[in-house]
Amino acid sequence: MRARVSWLVMLAVFLAFPPFQRERVEEMGFGGIFRIERMRADSALTQALRSRWDAEATAFVFPWGHIIPSLEDVSWITGLRIYGRPVSGYTYPCYHDLAERLLELSVERRSSLVPRVPLWESLGLFDVGKVAGESEDEHLDRLTRVSQRELASEPGAQADLDLRRFLMLFLGRLLIATRGNAVHYRFLPLLEDLAEVGGYAWGVAFLAHQFDSLGASEKQTLISGFFPFLQVWAYLHLPALGRGDLARPGLVPVARRWDSRRDSRNLEDQLERLQEAIDSYLHLDVVWQPYLGKGDEGQPWLVQARPYFGRPGHSFRGLHDTTDWRERAKEQINNWEHKGKAVKSTATTDDAYLQAYALKYGGKVYKSARHQVDVTGEIASLRALLYSAVQDQEAAQRQTAELRRELERVRGTGAGGASSSRGAGGSPSLLEAQLAGAVLRAEESQRQLEERERDLQLTTEHAMDLQGERDRLRGEVQTARSERDQLRIQAEAAKAQVAEATKDLAALQVKRSPGD
Repeated sequence: MRARVSWLVMLAVFLAFPPFQRERVEEMGFGGIFRIERMRADSALTQALRSRWDAEATAFVFPWGHIIPSLEDVSWITGLRIYGRPVSGYTYPCYHDLAERLLELSVERRSSLVPRVPLWESLGLFDVGKVAGESEDEHLDRLTRVSQRELASEPGAQADLDLRRFLMLFLGRLLIATRGNAVHYRFLPLLEDLAEVGGYAWGVAFLAHQFDSLGASEKQTLISGFFPFLQVWAYLHLPALGRGDLARPGLVPVARRWDSRRDSRNLEDQLERLQEAIDSYLHLDVVWQPYLGKGDEGQPWLVQARPYFGRPGHSFRGLHDTTDWRERAKEQINNWEHKGKAVKSTATTDDAYLQAYALKYGGKVYKSARHQVDVTGEIASLRALLYSAVQDQEAAQRQTAELRRELERVRGTGAGGASSSRGAGGSPSLLEAQLAGAVLRAEESQRQLEERERDLQLTTEHAMDLQGERDRLRGEVQTARSERDQLRIQAEAAKAQVAEATKDLAALQVKRSPGD
């Protein structure tokens, strides 16, 4: 609720700004956030995802491996810039002088926090509460009109003051919010020169803040910050969870396209069902590259962001090589927020990494809200190795096809009497023989990988059959135990009856006459 109120207030001030102020916000790279439709917060989805967050790996843990939000997700979903100067600086014990000079707000000595209400009031919003019978649109219109009366309509010192106050609220209460009601002044030094604000990599600071919030104490059930990002990330990558509706295709940034699907069940029921769905979520149902083939039209921020796309870490394959991505991103991540660790592994191959993953997590990744599913690490390892083998086989198939095409090209060139290899000192026949040998070796490797894939498939199926048989036997054992318990109860009842009958018999023996 607090996040929705902050979003509504910030949107009202943004709409109340005169056109030149809104252009300044757009130039800073924050315009995409204010074009996103007001989304309903899905607390059940956020809690279910948070319960799968592994702080050591800084990633979500699924039965088949890790998956993490990336800088590419931030750029596509929010439109925030992931390039530029790092959002970093020093945290001062008191911002009294800066606040008075840059915001004309008083701050208590030896304090770095300010209640959000004075900031709201400085922007003309003395009462942000909803009037009885007022719709959300009417509420937004009223706040916009009220704020508009207090904001400067022309460029100048007052307009700069309004913009700084707005950015303090936007960063401290919406984008990179901390828990609680107060706003931290840590961003204020970066807002002194408003012309420099757009040069910072705010998207990277936002992602680092998401990681930090997810890795906070397990007693916390929600995360702080701009909640639509994680929800839309789940809609895109984990569509089988069925939590979002694609209501407005084609709009940018991508978060504008989605609405949160309404669920009439209570939160506890939603959370339990979601956790069970995550427990059984299939690797093949994950959309690893939802932006594949998408263009940059209408999204100029993507052009400069593309060099940061495609970093390792999105899939379990090659996750042991994410250190490079972490180190590159570390240059951008602000030093206030980043507390995560890189994924560390001594594995040199995907198979070795996946085996280590299965041994470490095994059945631990299957956590339901009310029960623990017993799944052995061996089966998890087999599944992971099978996925790895399938992808290796597909890669070998593509390489073989490419070598065949090159061989056909060389044969065609040799038949035409013109060889591009002569100029390099080779002959068509020699190059053709080398390519033919490479094709044979590639085909042999592909056959071996196909055999390995079949073997792993059979082994996995056999292991799952054994697991099913084990579960059946466990069920029979449980039934036998239940019957045993029933018989024990019946035996105890019969024993009690015998004792009662013995007692009655003894009483009769005492009362009987000597002749009986």
